[in-house]
Amino acid sequence: MSIMQQDMATFIIESLGLDDVEAGDIKPDEPLFGEGLGLDSIDALELSMLLSKEYNTEINEKNAPEVFKDLKTLTAFVNNNAKQ
Repeated sequence: MSIMQQDMATFIIESLGLDDVEAGDIKPDEPLFGEGLGLDSIDALELSMLLSKEYNTEINEKNAPEVFKDLKTLTAFVNNNAKQ
């Protein structure tokens, strides 16, 4: 796991209050939703808003399924689309 992926995993854990999960538990290629980390649509909405606020990114209905595919994809999206 890269440093950026580690940071994003920590952001997800802290933002969603996943007290029983550690950053190392989130595998870069493992799905964030469903059988992977087990996030749901409410988590997606909350995470979208927090990422928008923290990184000035825009995750919408069109790109959300791809952006939230896994930790690797989410990290790359934020890295490539964060506005300063």
